[in-house]
Amino acid sequence: MAVPSSTVPHPIYLAGRWVESPDRLIVANPARSDEPAGATYLATPQQYEEAVAAAVAAFEQTRRLPAYERGTALRKISAGIAERREEIGRLIANESGKPIRDSLTEVDRAVLTFRIGAEEAERIGGEVIPLDLNPASRGRTGITRRFPIGPIAAISPFNFPLNLAAHKLAPAIASGNPIVLKPPTKDPLTMLRVAEIVATAGLPEGAVSILPMTRETGDRMVSDDRFRLLTFTGSPAVGWEMKSRAGRKKVVLELGGNAGVIVDKPADLDWALGRILAGAFSYAGQVCISVQRLFVHEAIWDEFMERFVDGARKLRLGDPLDPTTDIGPMVDAAAVARTQAWVAEALSMGGRILTGGIADGSYFPPTVLADTPREARVCRDEAFAPVVVAEPFDDFGSAIRGVNDSRFGLQAGVFTNDLAHAWSSFEALEVGGVIVNDVPTYRIDHMPYGGSKDSGQGREGVRYAIEDMTELRIMVLSSAG
Repeated sequence: MAVPSSTVPHPIYLAGRWVESPDRLIVANPARSDEPAGATYLATPQQYEEAVAAAVAAFEQTRRLPAYERGTALRKISAGIAERREEIGRLIANESGKPIRDSLTEVDRAVLTFRIGAEEAERIGGEVIPLDLNPASRGRTGITRRFPIGPIAAISPFNFPLNLAAHKLAPAIASGNPIVLKPPTKDPLTMLRVAEIVATAGLPEGAVSILPMTRETGDRMVSDDRFRLLTFTGSPAVGWEMKSRAGRKKVVLELGGNAGVIVDKPADLDWALGRILAGAFSYAGQVCISVQRLFVHEAIWDEFMERFVDGARKLRLGDPLDPTTDIGPMVDAAAVARTQAWVAEALSMGGRILTGGIADGSYFPPTVLADTPREARVCRDEAFAPVVVAEPFDDFGSAIRGVNDSRFGLQAGVFTNDLAHAWSSFEALEVGGVIVNDVPTYRIDHMPYGGSKDSGQGREGVRYAIEDMTELRIMVLSSAG
């Protein structure tokens, strides 16, 4: 890629200092191959060492920060992001290819995530436990409290470069832990811009480092025993391999899925149609809880699928900075090529294209497939693309079994007005979240979020992340005599 001389690299944030390195990183713009989104640097191994050492040293201060100081810092970060909403939203669109409407929504969510972090910082508590359950414990009372565990290693993905990083940064600050964050090299500028706000929040030096790194340098975070927790969002293959090398530290993994949606016979079809179109094709399907597998009751199959395919065809592909754009480019050429190959495989196995299916440069149109064997990769694995595989079902139990026929279990959606079916889906679906009368793509930032099976372990959502970032300790008080 030709790099304009006017592209001035953004420095990286090392323990409260802005630094440069010899390794320059040009950040591509998925929508404009000849116009980079910007530039920054990749941290050197020595800079990595400085960041980790600073985090270890800073823990002696962060662990003692009172709740009001942690809350104040998080509110400053939240307010700073809100003040720069348009600027940060445009940057997300430029370096990730996410349509500007969705980019601004991500900024708004990050504002909320840091605000929630402030609130959670001020209500981390414990409980009083009566211990006098037998004569030997007479006069004894337990008091529990959560304590920060120490430096945290965090690795965040490209598809939500701001808010998924915020879900690591906010709970770390809230719980009094230093953090070293490796943002994605595809779109690192967003969090470096946020680092400008973090730098003014009044946190101790070393409390936060935001360092783009090569995979080799970043890989050192996994086995580094100075970190007490590794939190990673990304692919299952990478995540589980990391866990095997992480040693004794805690590991939280959010690894995506191939989310299923059930449209039951008594569902509100108008509502379901609009929500599933958004849940399947927003950000070109590059969302770990994007609708990928669609199960529709045979009694409404013809009507629903006709309307769904028609709605998919009407979605507008275009420039991410155009507010009328529904779907922007995929993140890179490799993502487009993989999607095309998976669609071709589905067709070779007997699948049918109802709409879409052929890439146009860096854009892949909304694609709907039917009659696709579940052994096809587009059913079995995570497509991470604007592709939906639909199949009819004749009874609700078979739809449940269809959703569960997956090695993933992140979230599932169920559209139904049958209360018994809503409850049975909650009981039987093997996922971390059952979203009734909405798509699995639904998430609000204080709810517990995570999955089962190959979708990971642990939960995000600020309060739930804090539980992993703290250790529970009990003090037993005994009255004399």
